[in-house]
Amino acid sequence: MAAPCHRGSPVAVLAVAATLLVSLCLRPGAAQQGEDKGGEEEAQRQQRYNFRFVRHARDAPLVSHFNYIVVGGGTAGCPLAATLSEHSRVLLLERGGYPYGNRNVSSEYHFADALADTSPRSPAQRFVSEDGVVNARARVLGGGSCLNAGFYTRASGEYVRAAGWDARLVNASYRWVEKELVFRPDVPKWQCALREGLLQAGVTPDNGYTFDHVPGTKIGGTIFDSTGRRHTAADFLRTANPRRLTVFLHATVSQILFRHREGSAKPVAYGVVFTDPMGVQHRVYLRGGGKSEVILAAGTLGSPQLLMLSGVGPRGQLEKHGIRTVMDHPMVGQGVADNPMNSVFVPSPVPVTLSLVQIVGVTRFGSFIEGVSGSQFGIPLHARGVRRRSHSFGMFSPMTGQLGTLPPSERTPEAMRRAADAMRALDRRAFRGGFILEKILGPLSTGHIELRSTDPRANPAVTFNYFKDPKDVERCVRGIETIERVVRSRAFSRFTYANATAMDAAFDRAKLANFLNLLPRHPRDTRPLQQYCRDTVMTIWHYHGGCHVGPVVDQDYRVIGVEGLRVVDSSTFKYSPGTNPQATVMMLGRYMGLKIQTEALTGK
Repeated sequence: MAAPCHRGSPVAVLAVAATLLVSLCLRPGAAQQGEDKGGEEEAQRQQRYNFRFVRHARDAPLVSHFNYIVVGGGTAGCPLAATLSEHSRVLLLERGGYPYGNRNVSSEYHFADALADTSPRSPAQRFVSEDGVVNARARVLGGGSCLNAGFYTRASGEYVRAAGWDARLVNASYRWVEKELVFRPDVPKWQCALREGLLQAGVTPDNGYTFDHVPGTKIGGTIFDSTGRRHTAADFLRTANPRRLTVFLHATVSQILFRHREGSAKPVAYGVVFTDPMGVQHRVYLRGGGKSEVILAAGTLGSPQLLMLSGVGPRGQLEKHGIRTVMDHPMVGQGVADNPMNSVFVPSPVPVTLSLVQIVGVTRFGSFIEGVSGSQFGIPLHARGVRRRSHSFGMFSPMTGQLGTLPPSERTPEAMRRAADAMRALDRRAFRGGFILEKILGPLSTGHIELRSTDPRANPAVTFNYFKDPKDVERCVRGIETIERVVRSRAFSRFTYANATAMDAAFDRAKLANFLNLLPRHPRDTRPLQQYCRDTVMTIWHYHGGCHVGPVVDQDYRVIGVEGLRVVDSSTFKYSPGTNPQATVMMLGRYMGLKIQTEALTGK
C-alpha cells in the first residue's frame, strides 16, 4: 500500500506527527499565510540570528591570528567552522553577504529570483561554462543552501563505503544536520500525482518518506519549513561557541601564504590574505603551537581557483599567469563534472500549486526523476489576495539562464532576452503546469577548471564536457523515456491534456515551444532522443570535483605535497552523492570538523 503524502513537520517531531490524521494531499493554506506574514517573520528571524561574531570585512584588523582559518562560509564551511569552534579559535571568511533579510533567499516563492539576479550584490554569481551552459555559484553566507531547491537526501551506503568514511560518524553527522535544519515537506496534489506516476511507470518500490538513497520512489526532506521559509547552512552557526568563532563577510581571499619550515621539505601554509570591499588587504596568520590549519571550503570553483592563485596547481598554467609555483600539482582543477539535467514542461488544464523538489524516482539504470510545479512566470504567485509577482519566470526559464530549446552554443544573451519577451506576450493559461526533470548518476563525463586571470573575484574558465561519455547519453535517454511514461500514466492524467489537439485548443503550443521543451513533443521535433539530450542539456547546479581525494587531497582531506592545508567541500567529490548533494556536503563539514577536532585534542 502506498504511503500517503503527509503535511510537513520538523524532523524532531515526526513521531508525534505520525499519530495525527492527515489528508492525502494538502492545500497550500499554511504556505500562503506564511507568505502574507513574511515581512514580520523575517524581521524577527534576522534579529534572532543577529550573531555578534559576524562582522563586515572592513571592520577586520589588518593582522590577526587564529587556530583555524576556514575559507568559504558555505554549505560545508558553516558546519565545519561551528564544530571547530567548540575547542579552538576559528576564523570563517565569506566573500558574500548575510542571507537573512533577503526574501530571494529566504522565501520559497521567490526562489528563482536569486538565480535571475545578476547584480554585483546578488547571492548568486552567474557564470557560463565553456560548453555554453549558463550556471551559477553561491556568493552568500550559507552558500548553495541559500540558492537550491531545498531537497534533502543522504548519500547511499555504497557511496559512504567507497569514500572510506567512518559509517557511524557519518550517520551521527547526518543526524546533527537533520536535527538543526530538515523538515518533512507539504506534498501538494501535483507532487502526489508525480509520485504515483513514477510508481506506475515502474520506478519501484514505494519507499515512502525517507532520507535514504535507495532504488524506487520516495518523498525526501526539505530545508523549507511549513511556511515556505528557507533554513540554510548559516543556521548552523547558532551551535558555534560565540567566544571562539569570528566571521567576516565580504572578505575575498586572494592568496594562501606558504613558507618552508626547518626540518620539512614541504611548503607549509601559515595564513591567508583577504581584501575587503574598500580594497584594503588584511593578513590572517595561524597561531603557533599545537594544531593549526587553513581549510578551504570555497566550493567546486573556488577551492581549485584559490589553490592555483596561491601557486599550487599545474605549473604551465601558473606560469602563464605569472604565478610563482609553490607546488606543481597537475591534477588541481581536473575531473570537474556537472550532472547534466534535461527537463520538460507539462502544461496542465487545471491550476497547479507551487512546489519545489519533494519527490524523487531513483531508477536502477542511473537516472533520477524529480519535479517542480506551479508557474512563476510573472503572474501572481497565489490566487487568493497575494499580489506579489515573481520576476524570474521560474526555475527553468531564460531569466535564470535556462533555455533548453536551443543548443548550448546558441544560448546567447540576445536569445535569452528574445525568449523572455516572448514569454511575457503569451496567454497565462499556457504556463499552468510543472517541470519534470531527469538528472543522471555520476556523471562519467568530466572536464577541468583553468584560470582566466589572477582576480579572485572573477570566475575561472570551466569546461564540463556534458555527455562526452556515451553511457551518460544512454542514461539520459532512458530517463526521458521514463518521464514520457509518467506523463501518460493514469495517475498523472488530471495534470496533462488528453492529447495534442486539446492542448492546441487551449493555447498556442508552437509559441510556447520556442522557449520550453514540452511533453508531448511538437510534431516537428523528430530528433532522436540522444540528440535531444545533447541539445536540451541544462544544469541542476550539482557540479563537483577539481580537488579529488587521491590525486589532490588524501583520505583526511589534506592537500598532498604541502602541510597545514586541507580542502573540505564538493570539489573533493568524484561523483555527486545521492540524488541531490547538499545533505552530504553539510554532513562532510560536520564530519571533518569532528575528526580534525579529535586529532587536535589527542595529538594524532
